[in-house]
Amino acid sequence: MAALLCALCAVLIAVVIVLSVKIYLLKKSAEEIRTGFAQKLAEDTNTVISLSSFDPAMQRLAEDINSQLKTLRKERLRCRQGDLELKEAITNISHDLRTPLTVICGYMELLERETLPPKAQHSLKIISDRVEALKQLTEELFQYSVITSAAQTSCAQSVSLNQILEESLAAYYEVLNQRHIVPEITIPEAPVLRRADPSFLSRIFGNILSNAAKYSDGDLQVTLHPSGEIVFANTSHALDGISVGRLFHRFFTVENGKNATGLGLSIAKTLTEQMGGTIRADYTAFRLMITVHFPK
Repeated sequence: MAALLCALCAVLIAVVIVLSVKIYLLKKSAEEIRTGFAQKLAEDTNTVISLSSFDPAMQRLAEDINSQLKTLRKERLRCRQGDLELKEAITNISHDLRTPLTVICGYMELLERETLPPKAQHSLKIISDRVEALKQLTEELFQYSVITSAAQTSCAQSVSLNQILEESLAAYYEVLNQRHIVPEITIPEAPVLRRADPSFLSRIFGNILSNAAKYSDGDLQVTLHPSGEIVFANTSHALDGISVGRLFHRFFTVENGKNATGLGLSIAKTLTEQMGGTIRADYTAFRLMITVHFPK
């Protein structure tokens, strides 16, 4: 009897050891699949996940994941190719529109020098305004395609956010004034210095101010914090939580946006991130807040 119990114990111990080894190998395979999957997604390579284990179930799992990774790579390539083709088409179209628009503007200037009846002058003014709006839209399309086609070379230098923000506000003073917007500006006296490209900063601040001029209900608060955070806040009943979540998507415009391509904030986001900053939009109680942050 004692011999039988010893034999059973020995069998149980052997089974436990075998199961422990099996569990260890399964856990090891699962970890290899997890790390391999994350690595393949990050590197976007054509290599596949390989396992040290020969367990049939784990091998099948790895094969299925590798198959899905191949499909994902094909879709990524197709999307990238489509995105490149779209940007190239935008560049070509905007470039091709520049020449005829320049010619039209030249003839419009000649017509404006002529003595025309009041009705003709009124019609000419409308046409001139529409042509100017088209020129601005074409230029914005061209600039977007240039900025997003490849990472721009940033001429980083030590700049004062105070100075760039003040210059941008001064440049948009007339635009804001036409909308009867008197901004409340809070800028510290001590310079907030960052290594950044001043032209990028001007473009970022200008695009945000342009957005505020389009969609503000008549107010605007601009606050620069010593931490390098700039907050642009205004009331806007035309927005909602869903539209605010899409403000930085390219070609997204609010229904009442006039002469807008929906690229201004998308460009601002791209340039901000190229300089290591962050930008976000929040909307609470009809109050839109766009926050740009450039950490040290």
